[in-house]
Amino acid sequence: MSSQPADSTPERSRIRVAVVFGGRSSEHAISCISAGSVINALDPEKYDVVPIGITTDGRWVLESNEGGRLALGPAGELPAVTGDREVALSPEADLVVSEPGAVPTRLGEVDVVFPVMHGPWGQDGTLQGLLELSGVRYVGAGVLSSAVGTDKMFMKLLFAAQGLPVLPWVLVRPGAWERDEAAISEAVASLGYPVFVKPARAGSSFGISRVDRPEDLGEAITEAQRFDPKVLVEAAAEGAREVEIGVLGGLDGKEPRTSAIAEITVDAAHTFYDFEAKYLPEQNTALQVPADLGDAVAARVRQFALEAFAALDVEGLARVDFFVFDDGRVVLNEVETMPGFTATSMFPRMWAASGLEYPELLDHLVALALARGTGLR
Repeated sequence: MSSQPADSTPERSRIRVAVVFGGRSSEHAISCISAGSVINALDPEKYDVVPIGITTDGRWVLESNEGGRLALGPAGELPAVTGDREVALSPEADLVVSEPGAVPTRLGEVDVVFPVMHGPWGQDGTLQGLLELSGVRYVGAGVLSSAVGTDKMFMKLLFAAQGLPVLPWVLVRPGAWERDEAAISEAVASLGYPVFVKPARAGSSFGISRVDRPEDLGEAITEAQRFDPKVLVEAAAEGAREVEIGVLGGLDGKEPRTSAIAEITVDAAHTFYDFEAKYLPEQNTALQVPADLGDAVAARVRQFALEAFAALDVEGLARVDFFVFDDGRVVLNEVETMPGFTATSMFPRMWAASGLEYPELLDHLVALALARGTGLR
């Protein structure tokens, strides 16, 4: 990587993409794994990739270009951002690297940032706001849609306001359980057991518990609050099938399009689609693409996915998750504005099944970011 101004080197014939990952959230390791896959798949003939990791204490550092270093270990070891070559993004969208005892080095201007960030302090509009202030183009949803898409409470309120079907839920604000356990217990009982207790602003199934008995509710709320002081208790979609679909923004004024629909099945080793089922190399999770839904149900899933994408004002990409009941009802679960990009992640796999392979998918996302410009839009 050259230390000269970027526009004076032959590398400027390539698009400079800063892949930003890691961060302060509980999803730090998953972000690293996703970023490793993205780094490996970005064509070096087209892109000058600059990997920037954010440590768990919030420092930005220049990371290795070896995406394999960010992979899940053979025994399930989780990667993390390390290093002491600190990086700053200047108001001119230049990257400046500072090393202990050395003169800061200017790496040059960034064309686009690919924020492979999951969870708070990255996926929730905070990083997007920084990039907007810096006038830097970036992949994915903007400030507001990122923030709403990360907070399950506001997401559900917005979907309900748009007439989209969601499961009934109860909000437990910070300190509310301690102040009035009886009132919350009564509200949750009205949902009917079992319920799922979730951190409102966490992903990757961290902190989620299935609760079958009222006496276990307090423990589940405490567990969820390890990840977020604001907690959502949601009615269980008993007997429903879990399906997902990808939405991808259109270039040159074209409308967003949807991928093949996938169905996830988890065997009895897991009571729900938890962290281990999602990310660890087991044989307990199966993905069927395309899902066997029937034309009418599939059409509803596609329509609701596009409506949810529009309701959140998402740009670029989203994965939309649904519950499908035996009677044909389709209920919206959530929208992921920066879905996982690991080797086993559903979003790339659904698009591959739709004829758009991983490298071409990344090309499309970078092209979308470059085309939309900066500022209000």
